Amino acid sequence: MTDTPEAVFEALRENHDRPHGLQRTITAEELAEAAEPFDKPEVLVTALMELMTAYEFTGEHRKAPVVFARLLKLWEDSPGAFSEWEAGQVLWRFKWVTTSLLQVPDVPLAVIEAWTGRMRERYEADGHGVQPVAAMRYHLAAHTGAGVDDAYDLWATRPRTPLSDCEACETRTHALYRAGKGADAAALELWEPVLTGASTCSEEPQSSRARALLPLVRLGRTDEARAHHLTGYRAVRGRAGMQQEVGLHVEFCALTRNEGRGLEILAENRPLFEAAGAPLNRLGFLTGVEVLLARLVADGHAGTPVTGPPGRNWTAGELLAVVRPEADALAAAFDARNGTTAVGDRRRARLERTPLLAEPLPLGLRTAVAAVRPAAAADAGAAVPVPAVREVPGDFVELVREARRLDALGHPGDAPLWARIAEAAEAEGYLHDERLGPEGRLRAELAEQRAFALRVRDLDDEAVAAMTEAAGLFERAGMVWDVLVARAMALAWEVRPDAREERAAADAGSGSGFEEVRAGLDALVREAAELAAAGTDAGAAYDVPGTDGAVSGSGPDSIASRRYLAVLYARAYAAFHEVMARAPEASGSAREEFDAAADALRTEALRLGAAHQAANALEFDANLALRLGEGERAERGLRAVLEELASGAPERPWKGNRPRAVLAQVLMARGRHEEAVELLHQAIALTVRHDDSAFPLAPAYAMLGHAAVHAGDHGGAVRHFSEAADRFDRAGDHDQAADVRLQLADLLRGAGRAAEAVAVLESVVAAANADSLDPRLLAQGRLSLARGLRELDEHLAAAEEFLRLADSAPAWGGEGQAVLTSVASEAAVALASGDRWEAARAAYARAVATHAQAPNPSVITQMMREFARLNQSARGAEGVDDSLARLAEADAVCAAQAEDTEEFTRWFEEGGIRYRRSLVLADGERFTEALAEAEASVAAHERGGADGETPRAEAVRVAALIEHNGLGRTAAAVARLAAGAARCEQRGLPEAARVLEGLRQEITASREA
Repeated sequence: MTDTPEAVFEALRENHDRPHGLQRTITAEELAEAAEPFDKPEVLVTALMELMTAYEFTGEHRKAPVVFARLLKLWEDSPGAFSEWEAGQVLWRFKWVTTSLLQVPDVPLAVIEAWTGRMRERYEADGHGVQPVAAMRYHLAAHTGAGVDDAYDLWATRPRTPLSDCEACETRTHALYRAGKGADAAALELWEPVLTGASTCSEEPQSSRARALLPLVRLGRTDEARAHHLTGYRAVRGRAGMQQEVGLHVEFCALTRNEGRGLEILAENRPLFEAAGAPLNRLGFLTGVEVLLARLVADGHAGTPVTGPPGRNWTAGELLAVVRPEADALAAAFDARNGTTAVGDRRRARLERTPLLAEPLPLGLRTAVAAVRPAAAADAGAAVPVPAVREVPGDFVELVREARRLDALGHPGDAPLWARIAEAAEAEGYLHDERLGPEGRLRAELAEQRAFALRVRDLDDEAVAAMTEAAGLFERAGMVWDVLVARAMALAWEVRPDAREERAAADAGSGSGFEEVRAGLDALVREAAELAAAGTDAGAAYDVPGTDGAVSGSGPDSIASRRYLAVLYARAYAAFHEVMARAPEASGSAREEFDAAADALRTEALRLGAAHQAANALEFDANLALRLGEGERAERGLRAVLEELASGAPERPWKGNRPRAVLAQVLMARGRHEEAVELLHQAIALTVRHDDSAFPLAPAYAMLGHAAVHAGDHGGAVRHFSEAADRFDRAGDHDQAADVRLQLADLLRGAGRAAEAVAVLESVVAAANADSLDPRLLAQGRLSLARGLRELDEHLAAAEEFLRLADSAPAWGGEGQAVLTSVASEAAVALASGDRWEAARAAYARAVATHAQAPNPSVITQMMREFARLNQSARGAEGVDDSLARLAEADAVCAAQAEDTEEFTRWFEEGGIRYRRSLVLADGERFTEALAEAEASVAAHERGGADGETPRAEAVRVAALIEHNGLGRTAAAVARLAAGAARCEQRGLPEAARVLEGLRQEITASREA
């Protein structure tokens, strides 16, 4: 009920505490109307002030000037109705009106200039400087594009006044002026205190973070751009008053090749399509949206589903057809009002921008929207290595010949060529060109390539089947060497580390398994050796000009040599994996077989001049040493591999990526992280440069992230973890991606970047993503998110995540009950911190009940102490009894625990409870009892030895304050502090000693005064 002035005032106070949004604005309108009938203008003044504030921060700029005109009329008629603060606000809000009028193209410039003149008159009449007036004139000039430099000089050279915009907002304006001149570096230097959060206000740093994104990317400072996108977007998400900033984040996504993220932002901000109260900000939002949509349409994705205005479904092309004309019309209306082309020019400049990076900037986020991968543009600071551009022959015959040439080299870049060949050969109406040899050969080659592709995807059974099919096709084509190789590879792939139990069982039973594979490969090796020794014509199928080398001969490039070594490689591969499968209890015969197979491969490779195959033999041995924990031998072997490749096979640089990655792993285990970072960078660069799709790039980036963390390069670690997560997602391995993001979030939180960590975690647990994740990963994500939100003082959002986690915990069985105790406790504290006491008490009771089933005493007592603290903070002296009751419950939990209870430290818990009780009692002015509890806390912490010294020092500080302030025993307090400071110095706690000594000096000085 708002039928009395007092009721209206109370309702205004309640509404003022609500977050800005539609509900607060509607209520403010209702309360302004309710204040009208009373014969008390002060009620209406307060109501109109609240209404104008609501309009300002929800982007209702069309309405704000009307409210201000009413306030001015009240100021003229009843100046006594304004409090001192409200009187000052009348002058302050002249600036709001000027910027609001600029937002509306229907308002003539003459009206805006008249308001600015009236503002100057008021300021001068009240004895204020006119720098804020000059600022408004500069904003008008910047908007119209007329007289910008002169207006800037008139503003920037005047001293600030108490009515000037806050320093953060003025810094933004200075930075934007320089950015508009193309001086990105100078702008960002000015922006630094705002972007880092050292200078803030209600609009900052989120407004500047949105505007600084593209300058940062243009300067190659992509790590900072990523960070400001993550933190800045969270602060503007869904806020109508930050409509333009949301559009800037959408544009940033489009120009850093994160179109999927841009589409997700549209989905999260659908109501902004209907926000029309600030036309200029709407134009900024629509232009950012148009940049994204135009990129999608230009890259052939006009049919991609997107989120647009409510009421129907949209595609990118359909929404673009609606957004573009509206934005064009708005820009034209502003230019017509202004008599310049400045607004349209700025819009056109935004629309003409092309992507700033050749590859997507890894943001560390998972998006539910499918990623859109347009063709690469010119590199402008790519976050990852860019593949070398390889010319792909357009002629089919030349395409096949190039693929065969690369295959003969073992070049990994042949894979995309074979994919194109397969697409063409399987198309309806395909006619084979006899210049390529028999069609059977091509079909066999395609089956072989399909087998390799399946193997890369860890589809082992399917790969074996495809390679067996290839062997049959090669045999029908008369390609005897390739038959041997295909059979050998199919047999070798039967041996895998994950087949250990299966093979062992087979060995113990029918005699098949490892022994069968060995025998089969030995037979194939003998057959290959006989064929090589006989020098027999390999068959007409090989006699194809311009393909992959000579039929016979002993050189490393001959078909016979390459295929013979490939069969030896298959035997060594199988022997290596058999030993790996049996490790660490590898049988003597298995190890002997491996040593013999590796030696044979190396010996024959050196004889034939194939250094890369000789290096393969060394690599097998080094990898085995690594598996057996022989780090030094593994390192020596891998370095020998790299030396062999560098000296003997420089024409095959891509062969060095895997040994470099494994060597990096060895070095990380030995604590040599800087060397590991360099090796991983080299491995990744080689992989990307030569388009090696078989190399596990996602795990390599994850490993690089870990190495960078240990090397102290936290910025690089964030970049590498982000890239790893994105690549895992692209490969469909969402659990691995989530795991990497959890590690990324931990890294960010540990570096004090909680807002970025929360943004990453929100993408992990988003409803659209959650169903595809392992429940344990999802639970860990929710727990980390809840704690991150709590760290940001977003207590209600934290409580919501804790409660979601608590609801899922019972499904985990016994372990879930222990988890439930913890998360229900944390939910209770978060709800209390957010001033939702009824819900907090319910969560508290739930935690206590769960503790009875799955005890977690340290968590429960911590919750009880926090409840006592929060209750005392909210209620002061009135909350003493309730707080003491919570602490009595904590005492009972402690008393019920046995001395040897796991993960329960009695001295710590008892010391913490008594410390809190001393503060509660002091609030209730029960100082004698409070001092006794503080001293009991000191004694409890003494039982903790060195671990208890820091909390003991804090208890000493509180005891001294109680003595001095509560009991008037200043001399005793001073003596206590002196003894405490000396003890801290003796025990190596200089900071604690400094605090106690500082308080001693302060008390001493107050006594002497």
